[in-house]
Amino acid sequence: MPGGLMLCDDLIFFSRVAATARAAGLTVRQVRTPDALLTLARQEPPGGVLLDLHAEGLDVQALLAGLREACPAMPTTVAFGSHVEAETLRAAREAGCSLVLPRSRFVKELETELGRWLGATPG
Repeated sequence: MPGGLMLCDDLIFFSRVAATARAAGLTVRQVRTPDALLTLARQEPPGGVLLDLHAEGLDVQALLAGLREACPAMPTTVAFGSHVEAETLRAAREAGCSLVLPRSRFVKELETELGRWLGATPG
């Protein structure tokens, strides 16, 4: 079953993403720290990575560098955060995330785009 990893410490929000993934025949594993994400990515490279930009201890640039080292093929990285924190969103774009979205747009596009974000459907 295709899937990915999601760095997020909000269990309720993660549950929503996981349910959407299950309905599409996908899996998403929650991780709560960047180190845990890299550990799992080294064990089994994910099809995609979803990053909550509010995750504690997140250095997007360092995480992406770690993913490049851990995965033979760099997974799609979709970062999301508050629309009022434009600087945080800009920094994620500059760090090299595949896609950076305000959280509201992430939610709006979740059902239609999750397969693409997790590398399960061509995009």
